[in-house]
Amino acid sequence: MKPRILPDAELARLAREHGTPLFVYSARIVRERFAELAGFDRVRYAQKANPHAGILRLLRELGAAVDAVSAGELENALACGYAPREIAYTADLFDRRALAALARTPVPVNLGSPFMIEQYAELVRAHSAPRAITLRVNPGFGHGHARKVNTGGEASKHGIWHAELPACVKRARAAGLEVTGLHVHIGSGVDAEHLARVCEGFAHEARIATEAGARLDTISSGGGLPIPYREADPRLDVAAFTHAWRTLRDELARELGRPLSLEVEPGRYLVAEAGLLLAEVRGTKRNGRFEYLFLDAGFHNLLRPALYGAFHQISAVGHTESETAAPKVVAGPLCESGDVFTVDALGHLLPQALPDLAVGELVCIHDAGAYGASMSSSYNSQPRAPELLVE
Repeated sequence: MKPRILPDAELARLAREHGTPLFVYSARIVRERFAELAGFDRVRYAQKANPHAGILRLLRELGAAVDAVSAGELENALACGYAPREIAYTADLFDRRALAALARTPVPVNLGSPFMIEQYAELVRAHSAPRAITLRVNPGFGHGHARKVNTGGEASKHGIWHAELPACVKRARAAGLEVTGLHVHIGSGVDAEHLARVCEGFAHEARIATEAGARLDTISSGGGLPIPYREADPRLDVAAFTHAWRTLRDELARELGRPLSLEVEPGRYLVAEAGLLLAEVRGTKRNGRFEYLFLDAGFHNLLRPALYGAFHQISAVGHTESETAAPKVVAGPLCESGDVFTVDALGHLLPQALPDLAVGELVCIHDAGAYGASMSSSYNSQPRAPELLVE
């Protein structure tokens, strides 16, 4: 059983005080994960994983920069104290609200589609925005914990296709812009093998961009760093990952004859393990061969299992691993058959072993700090769950 981020007595107290469902985040674990990435010149937090104001402020205090993929995220970062130079707007398009926000508050931009070049150049001419830009490259392959979060290859909408990179650098120069950085991101929750493959291919993209006229001063390894959702999952060798990218940075810097800044852009890695979703048992029943355990939390709180078949370990507060347990399908209150936390990638039921629990007892859904509250909804007119950052 995965360790809980707080003692059971403390979780029970928080549930009594704030009700359930309840997201609880540990500042200690966020700090620990951030410290593991100290080998990068800059850690840029991908706030889409969890835009909780307390987490954003904590990471700013630790020295993180931040990524924004919408006007709302840009405004959120500013409200949490980030200076414009610490924010990067990254997207595959500019909607009208984003262009208006960038006109009010110019921040560095990372463009993921060729058509954005002229649109941004027009903004620069009208509002004196920064002329330096970063290009997000699609290296031609991708990977992730599920097909829907694979952000590389021809089946992904993300990034500038690698073969078009030289033409886009020239296109940017013709529009009066200067390409000063390259960024690559192939998917969310990718494995170490694919992360290493990205590193190996990035040098080629950097060289052809330079030949086309880019003057690089920043390279970004992107994000997608995995965490072990299952106890048997291997933990990412952060030291090896960091070493590979530092070696690449130094090699390219020697070739270019100038220093390069190396960024990493984690979201999930910093916050997933720092959070859990606390829920109350509301009843049990048997339908055929399946025993169902009903909670007051559903996919309106944590969508990942229903959307991706993502695994989240579930444990019972106040119970030990040695207690007798039996397979249970853990379900929520929504009027949807898909409102189940224990499913595989094809939507088949995948019960988890839990002890017999009475109405009013509590369970933890682990590793819910990323893409839990940030993807939540008010479906069935359910209220969103409160979020607590605990020191």
